Amino acid sequence: MDFEFSDEQLAFKAEVEAFIAEHDDIEIFDVTRENMAQIVDTPARRAFMKELGHKGWLGLTWPEQYGGSDSEGVYEYILNEALAGKGGPQIGKGVGIIGKTLIAHGSDFLKEKFLPMILENDVEFAVGYSEPNAGSDAASMRLKAERHTTDDGRTGWLLNGQKTWTTSAHFAEWYWLGTRTDPDNKHMGITLMLVPLDQDGIEINGIWTMGDERTNEVFIDDVFVPDEYVVGEVNHGFRYISQALDLERFTMFTYSPIRQRLDLLTDYVRDTERDGEPLKDDPVVRSEMANLHTEAEVARVMGLKFVTEAVKVEKAAKAGKEFQPPTVVASEYKLFATEYSQRLANASMDIGAPGSQTRVRTEDAPMAGRAESTYRYTVIDTIGGGASEIQRNIIARRGLGLPKNF
Repeated sequence: MDFEFSDEQLAFKAEVEAFIAEHDDIEIFDVTRENMAQIVDTPARRAFMKELGHKGWLGLTWPEQYGGSDSEGVYEYILNEALAGKGGPQIGKGVGIIGKTLIAHGSDFLKEKFLPMILENDVEFAVGYSEPNAGSDAASMRLKAERHTTDDGRTGWLLNGQKTWTTSAHFAEWYWLGTRTDPDNKHMGITLMLVPLDQDGIEINGIWTMGDERTNEVFIDDVFVPDEYVVGEVNHGFRYISQALDLERFTMFTYSPIRQRLDLLTDYVRDTERDGEPLKDDPVVRSEMANLHTEAEVARVMGLKFVTEAVKVEKAAKAGKEFQPPTVVASEYKLFATEYSQRLANASMDIGAPGSQTRVRTEDAPMAGRAESTYRYTVIDTIGGGASEIQRNIIARRGLGLPKNF
């Protein structure tokens, strides 16, 4: 592994940071909205992402034939980390989960329809995997899809069921939806479809999380999906979802916001006195800060390890060679980074003492109240993209070769 960026990569990093500085606006960049809340949900954020598209930064790793730059994944990593570190919207679902899956498995019709819109940021997607009885275990989804022919002769699928924890459904135009097309085969009975959200038969109800962000439950009642909006092969959706989840687990939980909060805590410890004594001289606090900085470096390096493995996969795929997605590395990073982030939030609350319970943006509170909000956010982080328990199972079975029931 190479832990240093090349001159070209450093130049790109500087260009991105300069671009962000030119567009610094609280309507776009807000560090108090973290990880899963770094979404393109406002007109200002959509306009900003459209400018990113005009610079060619929304398709950095896509093949040139689909409008991309055919660059290595490290450039996408640099861009996403720079955006996340300032609390900006992420390139996320459209470029990664949807775009890359369509490039790999989508029909010519779907590629021609959606890929140009993604590159211009003219479309937002919601991802529908989780259900009331199928959370982290995506293979257990039950939303029913049955073969159907309309009165005017169109063939496709009739959908009925419910999804939950669907972030973005209240503002997205299209639903990237996992459906059950074969009730008798758990893993080989799921099909991905693209469904417009602004139609009869779809009801979206908001759910507010403890992190002050909205997610949604979505009810689907007799919604027809034509065959041309099926992604890839029928009943092969779980394989596509699994491949995309590796990317989601990495891009949803970037390192730079964690580092930003660690630096905030470090500044607080350095500059604060308690009972007339500098907080930085307290041996318990010093020990805690040493541990936090050490673990932060571990998280950073684990992120770079994923990027390195992802680049190898990209090269193998472009060369037409067999490859295994970096599933274990993605799970290792997601598990460590989100649980470390939670430990950092806990330490910020402890070191900030009772004042750390004050709500975020309270200027005279320790760290302006960031400890309180990140404490709530980090609980969600250990669940989204596959809960910590699921990540441990993946690491145990696929990484360590342990049996399923160990």
